[in-house]
Amino acid sequence: MKTTLRKRDIDLLVGARHWDPFSVLGPHVAGEKGNRFLSIRVIHPRATAVHVLRDTGDGGRRTAMARVHPDGVFEARFPGDAEIFPYRLEFLAHDGYRWTQADPYAFGLVLSDFDIHLLAEGSHLDSYGKMGSHLLDLGGTRGASFAVWAPNAERVSVVCNANHWDGRVHPMRNRGESGIWEIFLPGIGDGEVYKYEIRARGTGELFLKSDPFGFRFERPPRTGSIVCDIDGYAWKDAAWMEERSKRNLLDEALAVYEVHLGSWKRREGEGGPYLTYGELADQLVPYVRELGYTHVELLPVAEHPFDGSWGYQVLGYYAPTSRFGLPGEFMEFVDRCHQAGIGVILDWVPAHFPRDAHGLALFDGTHLYEHSDPRLGEHREWGTLAFNFGRREVADFLLANALFWLDKYHIDGLRVDAVASMLYLDYSRKDGEWIPNVHGGNENLDAIAFLKRMNELVHGRHPGAITVAEESTAWPAVSRPTYLGGLGFTLKWNMGWMHDMLAFIEKEPVHRKFHFGQLTFALLYAFHENFVLPFSHDEVVHLKRSMLDKMPPGDLRWKFGNLRLLYAYMYAHPGKKLLFMGGEFGQWEEWNHDRSLQWDLLQWDTHRGLQRFVRDLNRLYRDIPSLHEVDFRPEGFEWIDFRDVDNSVVSFLRRGKDPGDAVVCVFNFTPVPREAYRLGVPFGGSYREVLNSDAGAYGGGNTGNGGSVVSEERPWMGRPHSVSLTLPPLGALYLRPER
Repeated sequence: MKTTLRKRDIDLLVGARHWDPFSVLGPHVAGEKGNRFLSIRVIHPRATAVHVLRDTGDGGRRTAMARVHPDGVFEARFPGDAEIFPYRLEFLAHDGYRWTQADPYAFGLVLSDFDIHLLAEGSHLDSYGKMGSHLLDLGGTRGASFAVWAPNAERVSVVCNANHWDGRVHPMRNRGESGIWEIFLPGIGDGEVYKYEIRARGTGELFLKSDPFGFRFERPPRTGSIVCDIDGYAWKDAAWMEERSKRNLLDEALAVYEVHLGSWKRREGEGGPYLTYGELADQLVPYVRELGYTHVELLPVAEHPFDGSWGYQVLGYYAPTSRFGLPGEFMEFVDRCHQAGIGVILDWVPAHFPRDAHGLALFDGTHLYEHSDPRLGEHREWGTLAFNFGRREVADFLLANALFWLDKYHIDGLRVDAVASMLYLDYSRKDGEWIPNVHGGNENLDAIAFLKRMNELVHGRHPGAITVAEESTAWPAVSRPTYLGGLGFTLKWNMGWMHDMLAFIEKEPVHRKFHFGQLTFALLYAFHENFVLPFSHDEVVHLKRSMLDKMPPGDLRWKFGNLRLLYAYMYAHPGKKLLFMGGEFGQWEEWNHDRSLQWDLLQWDTHRGLQRFVRDLNRLYRDIPSLHEVDFRPEGFEWIDFRDVDNSVVSFLRRGKDPGDAVVCVFNFTPVPREAYRLGVPFGGSYREVLNSDAGAYGGGNTGNGGSVVSEERPWMGRPHSVSLTLPPLGALYLRPER
C-alpha cells in the first residue's frame, strides 16, 4: 500500500523530532471529493504487526496495518469510510507479546483553550490540577493525561514502562505559543513511572526530565515521577479547619517544635531505616502533644534528591518525599496532627533549586525556570540556581505550589526559607557579580512582587493559615500587610535576637555583666515586626555544637541550669517560640541528619528534668495570657530593671490584654544565689511562683521562695510595692499575682 504520509513526516517520526505528531498520527480523513477515505497511522518500533480492531456490532472487524517504515510506522486505509469510527489497536511484539489499547492520537484536547490562556498569562492558580499527570476517564476510556511546559522544545514525549521508555512512541501535542505540551495515554494507571523526553530546538540535544508538577516520585536515588491520584483521602479534621479559619495566632500561644522527619527517630537506632509517615504519626504526634507544643514545623518534605541538603534543594515541588511513604500517608500524618490539636508548618523553598540533570535546570535546553545570566540565576554559595520570578509562568508555578500544600494537604503555614537571598540582588555576591535593578538599586523587584502576591493569596484563600519569613536583615515591614507597604508575612524569624542570646549565654557567667547589651538590645526593635524567637536546626550543626554543649564549661548542674535559664528567658520574651528537636531534652551531639536523636539520654534524671521543664514552659505559656496575648505591641512588655549588671540580674513584666493580668519575670545569670533581692512589683498582695527553673523536678537545687511571696508597701524601682526574693543560681522565676 502506498502511504499517504510524506517522507519528511516519516523521517521526523522515526527520528523522534516531530513537533506536531497529532497532524500525522491517529485517524485522518484524506482524499478528493467522491474518493475520500480514512487513514489510521501509528508508530511503535517494538511492534512487528499492528491491527485495527473495529467494533461493528456484528462481532467486529480486524484490519491489518501496513508497515510503511521499518522503524515501526504503520498505516491502514479504509476506503469509503470518510467518517472516523471507534477503534482499538492490537500490537504484536518481537517476543510474541500481544496487547491492545486505545489510540492516544484518536483523542481530542486535554486542556481547554481557557486553561491554556490562564497558564500562558501566569494566572492559573490551581495549575497543578491541569499540569503534570492526572488519572481520568476520557470518553469512557480510562487513562492518564500529561501536560508539561517546555516552550523551547522541538519535541516532547512521555516515556514510561508502558512504551519501554522510547521517546518515539508517544510524542505530545504542542499547544502553540503557550509552550505547553499535552497528551492522554489510555490504559495508564496509578503507579506508572514516567518522565518527559525533551528534544531541544536548534541543538537537538535530548533531556530526560522528571515532572515539575509530579505528585509522587520514586525513592532516591531513582528519579522517575509516578502517576498518582491524591484526591481519595477522607479527611477527619473538619473541626480543626473550621476553628483555624476563625483564629488569630498573633494573639495566641505559638510554640513550634522544629523537626527533621528523617532523623527525629530511626526505626532501629543509629543508621536504621526511616520511620514511615504512619509510624511518625504514632510516635511523633503524641510526643509533641505531651510536650505541649502548638505546632510542628517540618524541614522540607517536598521531594529532594540528596539527603544531605536536609530537603532544602527541592526537585519535586508538588510531591511529599517518598522516603517515608505515599502522598496519602503524609495526608494522614497531617490529619492526625490536627486531630491531636497540633498545627503543621512546612519549610518551603521558593528561592532556589539544584542543578540535577533530571530537574528544573535547563529544562527544555534553555534557562526556563532560572535566569540565563549567572549574575541573576546562580547562588554560588549553595551551588544552586535562582528562580526567574519575573517570568509569569515561573511565578505561577510557585504561587500555585504554595496554595497546593494548603489546598491538598491541609498545611497550616509555610515558613519561607532564605527570604534575604530573594530580596537582594547582591546577596552573597561580590562587586561585579550582580546586576542592579532598573532604578540602580540592589532590591530584586520581581521577587518582592512575588512574595507580596504569595502572602496575599495564602491569607486570602486560607484564613487562619500563616506565613513565616526566614529573613536575616533589617528589611522593613516584612510582617506587615501589603496594603501598608509590607511584604505581607504573618511572622518573621528574629535572627538578631537569636545570635545575641547565644553569644551572651555562651559566655562565662563572671563575664556576662560586661555584655548586657546583647541581652537587652532586642527590645529596641522587638515590636518592629511580628517576631518568632528561633533556636533552629541551623544553630546545632557545622561545629556550632548542640544547645546543651553551647553552655559554658562547668559541672552538669550549671550546664543544665544555664540551658533552663535560656529557655525561660526565651519564653518570657516577646515573640512566638521555636525550638529544634533534641534541644528539649539536652542532646549532647550536634544534629546529624543521618542519625536518630540521642533518645538513650532520657535514662538520666538531668535530661528527663530538662524535658519536663520544657513541657511545663509550654503549659505555662499556653495557660497564662500575659505570656502570649500582646507579643507585638509595647504595652505587652515593661522593664522592671535592666541596670543591675553587677549582679547580672534582669527583670521585666509581661502583660496581657487585661490590664490586671501580669507576670513578673526575673533572671539571675550567675551561679550565685541572691538572698533578700528586692524587686519592685506592679500590685500589692501575694505572688505565686508559677515557675522556678531551679526546681528539683527539673534537676535544680530547689532554691526559691517556697511557692509564693507577699509584697510590701515599700517603694522600689519607682513602684509603690516590692517583694524580697531569693533568686536561684542560674535561675529564672515567673511570679504571678494572686487575684
